[in-house]
Amino acid sequence: MESLTQRQHWLSVLAHSSATALAQHWQALHLAPRFSLIRPAEIGLTRLMARMGASGSRFVMGDATVTRAVVQLEDGTLGYSYVLGRDKAHAECCALIDALLQQPQTHALLTQKIITPLAALREEQRQLRAREIASSKVDFFTLVRGDN
Repeated sequence: MESLTQRQHWLSVLAHSSATALAQHWQALHLAPRFSLIRPAEIGLTRLMARMGASGSRFVMGDATVTRAVVQLEDGTLGYSYVLGRDKAHAECCALIDALLQQPQTHALLTQKIITPLAALREEQRQLRAREIASSKVDFFTLVRGDN
């Protein structure tokens, strides 16, 4: 996996993680890196776009709250995050972990202890949801009446 693809992966995992699960994994590491907030967590709105039938014209489905943050480590490395919802601490933690994942000395540890378990949890939740949806699937068919 090339570097940009790796970063996209870990940013996706962090953004989709629950704040509780992320906090548990982070706190277990007992890391205390020095950083400054370049853009303290702020809450805003983003517009959700959709397509009818995945191929039709785009339309605005609605708005969602999003929280973003930017942190900077002492060496100048920037970490970014965008998470759905209004959890400022979650957004700042995601940004800090993004910055630390760019550091060679902490990359392997954070990948093993945070990204891999959270990605596995997310996949497990996806599979559970897929099974729930499949179990409620209804097959519709057309009855043909005998009278013409």
